[in-house]
Amino acid sequence: MRGDDDLQEGMFSYISPEKRVPTDHPLRPIRKMVDEILKEMSPKFAKLYSDVGRPSIAPERLLRSLLLQVFYSVRSERMLIEQLQYNMLFRWFVGMEMDETVWNHAVYSKNRERLLNEEIAESFFQRVLERAKPYMSDEHFTVDGTLIEAWASQKSFGGKTGRGSHPDQEERSTFTRRSGRTRPMNRRRIPTLDCSRNPKGAKQSSATLGHVLMENRNGLLVQTFLTEANGRAEREAAMLMAEAIPSGKRVTLGGDKNYDTQKFVRELRGMNITPHVAQNDTNRSSAVDERTTRHAGYVVSQRKRKRVEQSFGWMKMVGMLRKVKLRGIDKVGWLLTFTGAAYNLCRLRNLMAEA
Repeated sequence: MRGDDDLQEGMFSYISPEKRVPTDHPLRPIRKMVDEILKEMSPKFAKLYSDVGRPSIAPERLLRSLLLQVFYSVRSERMLIEQLQYNMLFRWFVGMEMDETVWNHAVYSKNRERLLNEEIAESFFQRVLERAKPYMSDEHFTVDGTLIEAWASQKSFGGKTGRGSHPDQEERSTFTRRSGRTRPMNRRRIPTLDCSRNPKGAKQSSATLGHVLMENRNGLLVQTFLTEANGRAEREAAMLMAEAIPSGKRVTLGGDKNYDTQKFVRELRGMNITPHVAQNDTNRSSAVDERTTRHAGYVVSQRKRKRVEQSFGWMKMVGMLRKVKLRGIDKVGWLLTFTGAAYNLCRLRNLMAEA
């Protein structure tokens, strides 16, 4: 018998969002871990807000919603707020009631300095690592870097002098197709960005370098680091992250051919770290000799180090780090660390399910 096409005229629902979300939904274990982490961070949040005045949007809700933006590749905060209006799964994860009013998208911009910064992201990242320790190696690591482009046009590029301002910005001009002439460009209309130049070409590109330190056992990220894009940034960032590895036992550090330099290998050995970097013997001699390559562990490190590309692929395609709309080392650094924490949460969820 054919059913009736009834109109949706009901005003009340007696089923909570908690009951509507399936018990085996992938977000459930992540929500449990995130709630525990945010509860531990509550004293830190309390120091950021005044005891008087109008109540703000709970920082826990803002961070949960931004995790959803990373997990589901929501390309803007406006679209995230739109999803929170009618997406029941999103409301459940954030902790909102069915009829609760959603905040304005400008709340995220207003909280960039106070809440959405590197300190909070690093605190969140480290608490995720504490829960991942049973699945992590403390002896074998891999380091690598990737280019993070800025969502900007060629007209937005500025120099690296000072705070990114162009030295002759007052005299810059632009070509207009309509008139076919050049005219002075208004300085107030130029959103200057830190820019880098390709070593073998003159093309200018605004970008930063994101660096990660990965443990080789299950591919979990141990550290994140952001620098300007230049030819030495990967090795310099790798040395800084290697210094943060706890001493006490000899560890290995893998990497691609870009890290095969005499200085880098020598400094790693001085830190009691075995350099398991790929040999670059094209028209030159490699800095890694048979003292390292003859061991079976070197071959294992070369096979494991490719896992770092999986983390970059996830963060760029799912976490939308391929091109970022934020500007500046601090803001992009916050986004890199927070996206790395989201990646670890997904990996940890899968590892816990397999255990």
